[in-house]
Amino acid sequence: MIIMLNAVFFSTLAVYFLASLMEFIGALFKKSSLKKTAWIFFIFAFVLNTGYIVARGIIARRLPLANQFEFSTAFAWGLALMYIITRIKFKADWVSIIAMPATFLLLSYAALLPREITDLMPALRSAWFSIHIGSAVFSYAAFAVSGCIGVIYLVRLKKSGQKQDGKLLQMDYMSYRLIALGFLLLTVVILSGCIWAEQAWSSFWTWDPKETWALITWIIYAIYLHQRLRRNWSGKRMAIFAIAAVVIVLFTFIGVNTLLPGLHSYK
Repeated sequence: MIIMLNAVFFSTLAVYFLASLMEFIGALFKKSSLKKTAWIFFIFAFVLNTGYIVARGIIARRLPLANQFEFSTAFAWGLALMYIITRIKFKADWVSIIAMPATFLLLSYAALLPREITDLMPALRSAWFSIHIGSAVFSYAAFAVSGCIGVIYLVRLKKSGQKQDGKLLQMDYMSYRLIALGFLLLTVVILSGCIWAEQAWSSFWTWDPKETWALITWIIYAIYLHQRLRRNWSGKRMAIFAIAAVVIVLFTFIGVNTLLPGLHSYK
């Protein structure tokens, strides 16, 4: 069973890679047929990704979000889902050139981590487990896609000679919407974490490195929304802000576990 599970995982990784490669070549040589094939491959990879998570959860008899590998796999799935929804809802196929490789790279990171299925640690056996960690998956995914859009925005802006157009306005608005969603979900992550921490460790807040960096991430995106809504910031500086903020998200996700071990260091 584990061998089959691993086969599905690496098949998912391979198909994400093929989709990313075809998307890049299709964009480079302006081959719409190749880009359509890349989209089909990506959807297939997403289905495999979904199947892997479901199968792992059934085998583990729990939500497969208990360690860094499982969270990374779910993060890649969440990023793919956010990208798919964004592309379909806004007909934004242009985000593919960044979102597809980003999903592949995130799952590649997961591939470097231990894949053993273990029992939940006592501290994780709580009704808050799915709410807290599930919200984090979708929050990080929304932030990641907004960062991808920021990169594309800057590239298009440079090509247009620093002139705004309808496509750039759409990108700017989409990035803002995704950050607003991610911020809301990150708020749920922090509040549910506080309640859970009080139950598990008898304290709502311990200044654990993961808690601290989650708060820093929240503050960074709160500043983004403040500048957007109160100062009417938009365009280039907001795109740069969205990209820079994703670096903070990635440090909170990877860097803290690697460099700043604490109560949340579940390998």
